Amino acid sequence: MTVTFTTVFHDLRGSSGEQGTECDSNVAKQHASRSHLRRAAVLVTVLATAGGIAVYAGASGAGAAPAPSITQVQAQINSLQGKVDKIGEEYDAAGQQLASAKLRLNQVTKQSDRAQQQYNQASATLAAVAVAGYENSGRTSVIGLLTSGNPDAVLSQASLVLQIEGTHNAEAQQLLTSANELSTMKQQRQRTETGVQQLTAQYAAQKSSMTKLLNQQKAMLDSLTAQQQAQVAAASVGSSTTTGTVTTAAAYTGPTSSQADKAVAFAYAQLGKPYVWGATGPDSYDCSGLVQAAWAAAGVSIPRTTYEQWAALPHISSSSLEPGDLLYYAGESHVAMYVGDGYIIDAPQTGEDVEKIPQNEDWYAANFDGAVRP
Repeated sequence: MTVTFTTVFHDLRGSSGEQGTECDSNVAKQHASRSHLRRAAVLVTVLATAGGIAVYAGASGAGAAPAPSITQVQAQINSLQGKVDKIGEEYDAAGQQLASAKLRLNQVTKQSDRAQQQYNQASATLAAVAVAGYENSGRTSVIGLLTSGNPDAVLSQASLVLQIEGTHNAEAQQLLTSANELSTMKQQRQRTETGVQQLTAQYAAQKSSMTKLLNQQKAMLDSLTAQQQAQVAAASVGSSTTTGTVTTAAAYTGPTSSQADKAVAFAYAQLGKPYVWGATGPDSYDCSGLVQAAWAAAGVSIPRTTYEQWAALPHISSSSLEPGDLLYYAGESHVAMYVGDGYIIDAPQTGEDVEKIPQNEDWYAANFDGAVRP
């Protein structure tokens, strides 16, 4: 069959959104059948780069560029899959940073509120002393300063505060100390709020870009024939070239005495749950979120992203794999759990469910990087 391609360019613009929902509308549509799932499996892999993307468009016209073969298209898709997973892991990392920044903002806000209360109390105490001492002297500058509610002004005019002498020196010093603490906390709060705003915008832009790409890639894939779709999907992550080897429903019947056994049992229990970009459970997962949750269920804490996991956990030889070990792919941008007998459990990509699949299927064999043992 002779086919041609059309180059499609992408215009990415970001907008806001919440974590874990970016693929909901697409996933709902893509779960009608297993064949539809396999078509959707490659939507996120055909990402636009600085150039364009080739899509089947029908018979060749005069002067048309030579048409890439299916093999070439598959190679392009698989080379881009690592980039897709890399974006996903960066999204996960941004989510972690945003959560940490929000937690820090909450802490700083509480500290700032306490500092404000302490400053207000110290200011009121010293103001009362100043009113009593200067009510007939005509010196109102200190009183005005103490009642201004401005800690920075108090600090800049500390000499006026220290005019209150005698037995009230301690109160004056306490006010200056409180003013300094409050000013520092206000600056920290402002910096933290700015950081949260920047991370929120970054996080939303990543989600918006991926959602738009999913919609664009669905339109591109729909332009292929069913046979072409099947050929492209066969060599993609989460796909099998052997009939009946992929399952999204299987009961775990192994032991549960060790932590690794418990992690494997948890992974089995998640079979059939949808992949959602950035999700960590309990209703959906991405690849690193699944293995993190599995080991957490076994009482072992491991990092959130694939890159952090790969860097932090002990590496092992692929010849000594045991159930519960984690296998990494495509430049450590994707992870699955080895569950024994040559099988892994993986949350592959948008449009697919958590599945049990042979570890030596095409994409996994071609992109394997190594293994770790938590």
